[in-house]
Amino acid sequence: MIGGVQNIGRIPELQKRILFTFGMLAVYRVGAHIATPGINTSVIKQFFDDVSGTVFGLFNLFSGGALEQLSIFALGIMPYISASIIFQLLTVVVPTLEQLQKEGEQGRKKITQWTRYATIVLALFQSTLIAFALENGQFGEGAVANPGWAFRAMCMITLTSGTAFIMWLGEQVTERGIGNGISLVIFASIIVSIPSGLGQLFELIRTDQFTLLGALFLLGFMVFVVGAVVFVERGQRRIPIQHAKRVVGRKVTQGGASYFPLKVNTAGVIPPIFASSILMLPLTLGQFTESPLIAKITQDYLDFGGLGYNIVYVALIIFFAFFYTAIIINPVDVSENIKRMGGYIPGIRPGKRTAEYIDKILSRLTMIGGVYVAGVCVLPVILFSRVGVPFYFGGTALLIIVGVALDVIGQVEAHLVSRQYEGFVQGGRTRGRLGR
Repeated sequence: MIGGVQNIGRIPELQKRILFTFGMLAVYRVGAHIATPGINTSVIKQFFDDVSGTVFGLFNLFSGGALEQLSIFALGIMPYISASIIFQLLTVVVPTLEQLQKEGEQGRKKITQWTRYATIVLALFQSTLIAFALENGQFGEGAVANPGWAFRAMCMITLTSGTAFIMWLGEQVTERGIGNGISLVIFASIIVSIPSGLGQLFELIRTDQFTLLGALFLLGFMVFVVGAVVFVERGQRRIPIQHAKRVVGRKVTQGGASYFPLKVNTAGVIPPIFASSILMLPLTLGQFTESPLIAKITQDYLDFGGLGYNIVYVALIIFFAFFYTAIIINPVDVSENIKRMGGYIPGIRPGKRTAEYIDKILSRLTMIGGVYVAGVCVLPVILFSRVGVPFYFGGTALLIIVGVALDVIGQVEAHLVSRQYEGFVQGGRTRGRLGR
C-alpha cells in the first residue's frame, strides 16, 4: 500500500488527474455553502435539526448538508441519478432506446444527451415544489424574506442551475480526473458528515450520555461492518467456460478456459434507491399534508424507523434486487453469446440448458445479495433508534462509499500497473521506469 502511494508521485499524468479531482470536489464543497437568495437559512436549519432522524435527514446527508442550508446545490445530483435510472429502465421497454444502446458509442452519447435534458426537467419540477413549500411555511415560518413570483423564479433558476453545474462537474471529473465523477460527488457529500458525527459521539462521552466502552465497541463494530461490505462487494461467482479450438480461414484459434463472473450484489445501490423513493412519497405526504387520515397511516404504519417501515423497506429492496438484475442480465442473451463465441459450460448443454443453469445461479445470488443489501440498509435505522448512535452509519451511504473507494483504487491500480509500477494490492516486486 505504502509503495503504491509512493509510486503515484512518479507518474505526472496520474498526479494531474488526482489534483484535478480534488480541485473539482473542492469547488463543489464551496458551492454547497452558498445560500439561495431570499432564504432565511437559520429557519431551514432548525427544520432539519428537528427531522434529523427521518427520511429528510437522510436526503440532507446525500446532499452533504447543502439541503439544510438550502444552498445553490441543494438538489444535489439526485435529479441526474433519477433521470439515468429512468432511461436505463426505458431501454428495456422502448425499442428505439434499445436500438440506440446497441449502436455503440454514438448511441450511448445520444442517450446521455437525453438524460441531461431529463435532468433539467426533473430539477425544475423539484425546485418548483421546494419554492412553493418554502412560501407556504412547510419548512418553518419566515423561511422566505419576500414571497412572490420573483422569489419562485429565482429559486427555480438557482437550484436548477446548481444541479446542471454539478452534472457538468461530475462529467469533467470522469473525463479528466480519476474515478466516476458523479459517484465521487455523492461520495464527497457523505464523508463530510463523518467529522461532525464523531464530534457528537465524543460530546456524548464527555457528558456521560455514552460510555467509553460502548463507544469503543461501536467503533470496532463499524470496522467489522465495513470489512464485511468490502468482502461481499468484491465477491464473485465465476461460472467456468470452456472454448473449443476453432478454424477461421487459415488461422487456427486455440481453445482455452475462461469464466463468466457474477457479482453477489449485482444490482448495486439501485434497489435501496428505488425503495427509498417509493417510501418517501407517503412520508412526504404525511409531513406536509393536513389530512389526519394520511398523517395517522404514516405515523402508525410507515413511521421512519418503525417496524412497519422496516418490513416494507426490506421487502421492496429484495423485490427491486430481482427486478433490476433481470433487466441488466438476461440469461438467454448470455447463453447465446457464449455459444456464438464457441464456448460452453462444462457438463451443461449449450442453448436452453445453459440459460436455465445461469438463471438458477443468478436467482440464488440475487436473493443473497438482496438480503445483504437490506441488512446493511436497515442497520442505520436500528443503530439510530435502538442504540442511540448520534450519526448515520450504514445503508446506501456505506454501500456508495465502499463502491466508489474500490472503483478509485482500481483505476489508480490500473494506471500504476500499466506503467510497470507496484500497485496498492500487488504482492510482487515488479518495478519499472516511466517509458520503459
